[in-house]
Amino acid sequence: MTESSLVEQERVVMTPKGKTSNSTTILIERKLVETTNEKMHVAGGEHTGIIINKETATENGEYVPAQLSLVFKVFLINAQTKKHTQEARTLKFWFRTPKNCQDNLGEENQAAVAQDFFRELVSPKEFPRDYVGFIKKIMKLMQHNYLEIAKLEVELKMLDEPAEVPTRPPMPGYCRIDLSTIHPSILSTSVSAEESVLGNIQILTREKVLEIIESAYPNPVTIPDIAKEHGWDEEEVAHHFSELQSKQLVKAMEHGAFTRQQSQDAHTITIVKQMPTMASSKQPTIAIITAQYCEKLAVDAMIENKETFVRYTTVGSSSPTSEYSRTRFGESNVYTLGNIGAHRVVSTKLPTVGHTREAMTAAGNTTTRLLGTFQKVDYVFLVGVGGGVPHFTDYNKHVRLGDVVISSPTRNKSIYLYCENAEVTDKGYQFEIKNYSPNNYCLQDISSQLKVSADQDESGTPPWLKYLKEGLNILSSQREPDFNAPSAETDKLYMSIGERDLIEVAHPVPQDGNIKRLEGCPRIHLGAVAAGRQIVKDDRLRQQFAAQIGALAFDCEFDAVLESILGNCKDSFVCIRGISDYKDGTRRKEWQPYASLAAASVMKSIVCGMEAPTNV
Repeated sequence: MTESSLVEQERVVMTPKGKTSNSTTILIERKLVETTNEKMHVAGGEHTGIIINKETATENGEYVPAQLSLVFKVFLINAQTKKHTQEARTLKFWFRTPKNCQDNLGEENQAAVAQDFFRELVSPKEFPRDYVGFIKKIMKLMQHNYLEIAKLEVELKMLDEPAEVPTRPPMPGYCRIDLSTIHPSILSTSVSAEESVLGNIQILTREKVLEIIESAYPNPVTIPDIAKEHGWDEEEVAHHFSELQSKQLVKAMEHGAFTRQQSQDAHTITIVKQMPTMASSKQPTIAIITAQYCEKLAVDAMIENKETFVRYTTVGSSSPTSEYSRTRFGESNVYTLGNIGAHRVVSTKLPTVGHTREAMTAAGNTTTRLLGTFQKVDYVFLVGVGGGVPHFTDYNKHVRLGDVVISSPTRNKSIYLYCENAEVTDKGYQFEIKNYSPNNYCLQDISSQLKVSADQDESGTPPWLKYLKEGLNILSSQREPDFNAPSAETDKLYMSIGERDLIEVAHPVPQDGNIKRLEGCPRIHLGAVAAGRQIVKDDRLRQQFAAQIGALAFDCEFDAVLESILGNCKDSFVCIRGISDYKDGTRRKEWQPYASLAAASVMKSIVCGMEAPTNV
């Protein structure tokens, strides 16, 4: 009998597996059923091909662990009492083996099938309202749409009654809404709060004004142009500037411009018109590039004997608009020099990054000036936040908030990939990609050794945890921001199940043989870092792109910086991203300081693992 005919004769069989006072487990599998008896209920009509076992399943032979699992929570409402109860639902997947399936699914394809199955199962348009409908939909999906799945186990477990029943979050207006627990009694979904139906309108707050000032730093900004660019009232903007000045977070400069006021942090900050001449022994051999203010603070906390030089460029103009564009994307620079281990380093901060014409030019120019000013630099580190690529089913591959991804070679030796364009064709997803890779992978080799050493030494403390704690002590005196780790409860994992619908799923749990996380310690991952505005905006597209190229993190477009690094013939570079969200690192502000510090701590571990320079 051929394999295709075997598949045609298979039936989807549901068998009760176990029941306790607060849980029910059901097994749904494909089986060749030649005969039936009174212990089986054989469905007919539109449900032909489905069989219900009345007897409970028993384990025969060796148990084979599930290949993938997904966990999510629902709230149920009793129609009579109106009482709410919370339930955890676990789906465990087993896939066909090469012996009885034409296609041998790889791990990434298995995950994609499981996620697609889950999305269709909990689709807000047809979410099952009761247990019978829920189980029936699983069986119908297995019967008709997901022939790759050989067996699926469903566990329904009642949880403690929640203290407060959540409601569906309202449509987002001007500001981002933090999503809470999902309420499946209202379709088990929630509107995505990261995309406003009103566009990119932003509320004027002191925090938003400070964010703009920090983003532009070291370039100054002006009140009229911030108001004009964002459609805000100029007097209200001036009021927030005054508050920030009173808190010593912002200082005024010439030509009506303002900039972020740095904490002295017990080291010298000098305003210069040009960088002073530096002795050969003081010349840095390592450059560290950051893009956000908190990233620069985190990196500087890793540097000893440091001194900072700030070169401001402001040009007077009768036109406020031209003044703002020239100062925001001008030639102001900040360089912090000092030591990390045996190495001389210099750190800098880029102005706003992204793919506007001005931002691209500014990022590339800032990098070129850095490498032109410090010509002994041989190694370049791009350090800061990024968005993690979650693995919904595999604990070892799952990148969580606070973890760190180090850009390492993928299948084609690239460590950074920028997607210029993406489209869906008859042949699937087609991506237009720019690849970046160093000529010398010595930084990646050290990173790999660090990870292997940390994974093998379960009782030891990895070096980056020591540096992270030291950094926290140094940064504790900062007025803003707070670099402590946010509560783990805020690390929510959502899966997109429609254009604007999300459902919360549990983080994968460790299985036997998995390397357990050390509490309070970031885990490092080795993989490519990627970027591209089009793919970052689309959850499905982003996941598909990540699976295809082996990316573990996304960031907000540093290809112009990498072009400058390669153009300046720097053979060794690495991108280190502390994970602050599951997009591109820009969405979860509360995680950014800690993620920046985690990335900086890993950076210091790599630097301290490098050979000491011989030419001093």
